[in-house]
Amino acid sequence: MGTGTSKDADGVAHDESDDRDGSLDQAGGQLYVSLKMENYKLNGEIIPHVYGSVPLVGSWDPCKALSMERESASMWELSFVVPPNHETLDFKFLLKPKYGSAPCVIEEGAHRVFSRGALQGESRLAVFRNGEETLEHKIFIKADQVSPFDLAASWRAYQENLRPSTVRGIPDVSINSAPIAGAENGCSASLELDLEHYLVPAPSTSANSGMVYAANNAENPRFTITDAAWYNSYSFKDASISSDRPPTYKGIEVVIPDPSKAYPGTGMVDSKSVGTFSPLQRQDSHRGLFVDRGVGSPRLPKSPSSSTFTFDLKHEAATKNLMPAAAGAVAAAAVADQMLGPKEDKHLAIVLVGLPARGKTFTAAKLTRYLRWLGHNTKHFNVGKYRRIKHGTIQNADFFRGDNPEGVEARNEVAALAMEDMIAWMQEGGQVGIFDATNSTRERRNMLMKMAEGNCKIIFLETLCNDKRIIERNIRLKIQQSPDYSEQPDFEAGYEDFKSRLDNYEKVYEPVEEGSYIKMIDMVSGNGGQIQVNNISGYLPGRIVFFLVNMHLTPRPILLTRHGESRYNVRSRIGGDSLLSDTGEIYSKKLSNFVEKRLKSEKAASIWTSTLQRTILTAGPIVGFPKIQWRALDEINSGVCDGMTYEEIKRNMPEEYESRKKDKLRYRYPRGESYLDVIQRLEPVIIELERQRAPVVVISHQAVLRALYAYFADRPLKEIPHIEMPLHTIIEIQMGVTGVQEKRYKLMD
Repeated sequence: MGTGTSKDADGVAHDESDDRDGSLDQAGGQLYVSLKMENYKLNGEIIPHVYGSVPLVGSWDPCKALSMERESASMWELSFVVPPNHETLDFKFLLKPKYGSAPCVIEEGAHRVFSRGALQGESRLAVFRNGEETLEHKIFIKADQVSPFDLAASWRAYQENLRPSTVRGIPDVSINSAPIAGAENGCSASLELDLEHYLVPAPSTSANSGMVYAANNAENPRFTITDAAWYNSYSFKDASISSDRPPTYKGIEVVIPDPSKAYPGTGMVDSKSVGTFSPLQRQDSHRGLFVDRGVGSPRLPKSPSSSTFTFDLKHEAATKNLMPAAAGAVAAAAVADQMLGPKEDKHLAIVLVGLPARGKTFTAAKLTRYLRWLGHNTKHFNVGKYRRIKHGTIQNADFFRGDNPEGVEARNEVAALAMEDMIAWMQEGGQVGIFDATNSTRERRNMLMKMAEGNCKIIFLETLCNDKRIIERNIRLKIQQSPDYSEQPDFEAGYEDFKSRLDNYEKVYEPVEEGSYIKMIDMVSGNGGQIQVNNISGYLPGRIVFFLVNMHLTPRPILLTRHGESRYNVRSRIGGDSLLSDTGEIYSKKLSNFVEKRLKSEKAASIWTSTLQRTILTAGPIVGFPKIQWRALDEINSGVCDGMTYEEIKRNMPEEYESRKKDKLRYRYPRGESYLDVIQRLEPVIIELERQRAPVVVISHQAVLRALYAYFADRPLKEIPHIEMPLHTIIEIQMGVTGVQEKRYKLMD
């Protein structure tokens, strides 16, 4: 029976079983409402539901009713939170079959009305009539007042201690050997045989970089056509700069240093100890990695003594843009590098070295994307793009001969222009420049090191490949995609010209032995290889080495999808660890069918989920593949706002609501996380996705998938919180030598 209520002089409803001090309208109070129905007469095939008005359900459509959960062998429960001054809730109970398409049975009588924390009208049984059969169930309704902070704390204690999830007990890596009983729910969970039927257009800002020549996405030269004409009139054999230099380059001189004077004596920097890493010696996998979510970092007030912890204010102003837009360990390490390192170490130049068709531009593009995603201001400067703009695309193999002084001078000229552009950009706040060219002689590299003195630290990144099959593939891709051969109608003629160009480079090629360097030896083949490092130190160079160790060119798809619709989704509540709604369960079966069809020949594929049960249950019907739980894939931690709707946050925590609205990227929920925190904990996931050579299906949450998708699509950090990530949609990312391509499949409306 429903609990009795009484009213005080102000007309405020009270639960007689829990007489509380103070009004329900006291500041910060919330009502935790519990609806319960006796269960002893129902078999396991019938599930009681609740449907009704806003803000409980928002629809009188029985198909959208909220399922009650089994609290015990004799009781079903549905609980929710509303503010004390909530709108009147009209609702009714109904019974729905768990499987099959039998009609639901709605309780007899008028709507139940819940207002001001109490049930209005007389208490009554829930009566259901199905033909000649009549069922009567006792109903219990109770409302308790709690603060948002108490609610969040009690929710976690309830979930973790009193009611452990039934799916949390499975191993970190598990494999289903047989389909789950009842996995198919008639035709509603089936799919068309042709998966292309479900394709939908990808957004204009999608990850389809594979359709574009990677060098075309590099930084555009700063000089205009007028500037180019001026540079054409300037002799690089002169040591002076004419007075009519364009104002764009005020204070910056384009001078090619004399390599013989760059490093007297040997012409190079003494090489220090070399370390060698083999992928075969690495730890096999990060599978099953668990990183505690924690509660984030508290937002502390500014210390009165903070003014004593300062350094050169001019230096701080000049380098404020060099700090990565990151959080936690990433930011701390970057700050340490910035404050303690030499002046030029505040800017880092990764200078590619290698023969043509060795994957330099591909490596440069991937490294640029990775560093940008981590929050480091990074740009890719491709010298070939400078050459084509200044000297045109039609340059035959003779232009690249080592004994062609005009060609050598012209190529050194554009390399100097690109280097000066990169240094100018760094002086404006840039942090990491990727300098993409062959840089195949010691003379060229000494020139670049001389230009970098006092401006940036150089690390050479040399790509070496001895696999003739891969070199041949890269050459053919170069002929097909490079603007150098866009006007060459004869493929074979272009092929022979490029082979001659390659021969010219091989005659003068000198491996890197000077300065700080990283050598990638046969890393792109996917069959082992080595990485050698020399004189590498600091946080960021270390992250770069770790990324390169795990990078390869093996084509494979990565499928990203949110979990099926959850009960919290239906009620517009954030966070929590709720079960799937009926619609979400249907999606889990459709997803299983999709994965079976899409990956039927991929025996080494794996399924990754978070540790929250809505993703684990979505993956449940998928069989035949290992399932790995990552705590790093858990949804953004909403702290004390866990379980609330945004409307409730706006009404009860207006300052937090406005702070989040102003800057969703950096806003951190009280005792929770920000998007930047999520990016930080996702770095191991990105590294492992890069390392995998087989397909991976990632079933996760909206904020997490936004961050993962932004990495593959190379989207700016500021856009991440606004990326559309719809339910019941699969985003297929195809990774390979041609870049990243995207397809989208919408399995359900």
